[in-house]
Amino acid sequence: MRNILTIAKRELRGYFSSPVAFVFIVIFLLLAGFFTFMLGGLFERGEASLQSFFVWHPWLYLFLVPAVGMRMWSEERRLGTIELLLTMPVTPWQAIVGKFLASWAVVALALALTFPVVITVNYLGHPDNGVILAGYIGSLLMAGAYLAISAMTSAMTRNQVVSFIVAVVLSLFLILAGYPPVTNLLIAWAQPWLVDAIAACSVMTHFESIQKGVLDSRDVLYFASVMVFALFTTGVIIRAHRAG
Repeated sequence: MRNILTIAKRELRGYFSSPVAFVFIVIFLLLAGFFTFMLGGLFERGEASLQSFFVWHPWLYLFLVPAVGMRMWSEERRLGTIELLLTMPVTPWQAIVGKFLASWAVVALALALTFPVVITVNYLGHPDNGVILAGYIGSLLMAGAYLAISAMTSAMTRNQVVSFIVAVVLSLFLILAGYPPVTNLLIAWAQPWLVDAIAACSVMTHFESIQKGVLDSRDVLYFASVMVFALFTTGVIIRAHRAG
């Protein structure tokens, strides 16, 4: 655990010593505010809830989270410091988890800084804060899933742009698999059990469930499984690079 925390602190210093973390946080807050109040019509909805806030998160994270994660391993490979990192007294798994936790902490900080929205909706009415808390937990879990995918694509290449594009495509697949227009299209030619199986692979299906205030263990397990699988694949890629 000490090695993981050491790597995480090193990565956090890297994020905040460059504009990456600050740019991500500012853009996320601006876009979240724009979508919530302008497009989502928080004030016009006439209800004390943050549905108009959370409904945009899958799409916000689609581009912003890969932008944070694309440098995770690509930068190490480009600078040639990955060999130095892997010769340190840390295992590849510890390095992977440390880097992932540091990136996830940046996203969590950006999400925490949206607290004025919670204060606003509580000032305007009497919302169910339990549902709001569940929405935040679901949003953080979804961001972690996107970030783990970004870590995997970052380990594949030293080119950050390539890593970003591949991560966006894979994350988009996880969104569209449960997106209503797509599932409605699938129903026309596929068996219902197949449509349900495809939809079950989507972040939308599980995030919408949590967003309603139902923190089901199956939804938490889904996001945890995506993170574990993507980080495990990252480890396989890193070990292959080390062996090569």
